[in-house]
Amino acid sequence: MSLARILVPPKARRGDVVDVRIAIQHPMETGFRMDNNGRKIAKNVVNNLVCRYNGAEVFRAELGSGIAANPYLQFYFLAKDSGKVEFEWVDDAGEKGSAAASIAVTA
Repeated sequence: MSLARILVPPKARRGDVVDVRIAIQHPMETGFRMDNNGRKIAKNVVNNLVCRYNGAEVFRAELGSGIAANPYLQFYFLAKDSGKVEFEWVDDAGEKGSAAASIAVTA
């Protein structure tokens, strides 16, 4: 399972645009490199990332081998209600990761 650092503001006002950032610790192996014995290193990248806000999908990314190691993504959504911002991702090896943060929304 990959580790991630997420940055979601702890508080926001209803209707505010919320800046969300996530950095996933993952080597993102492209499949083009060789090991010391000349064998190809298998491709293994985070290929799907989903973010849900209170259970509703607000962001989805399909990544490929062109993304650098430890991918960093930033996006925005509108704050409506207090709740959870949850991330889930999966790589080519089938390894899954997840992370979550809470946000308090005031009127």
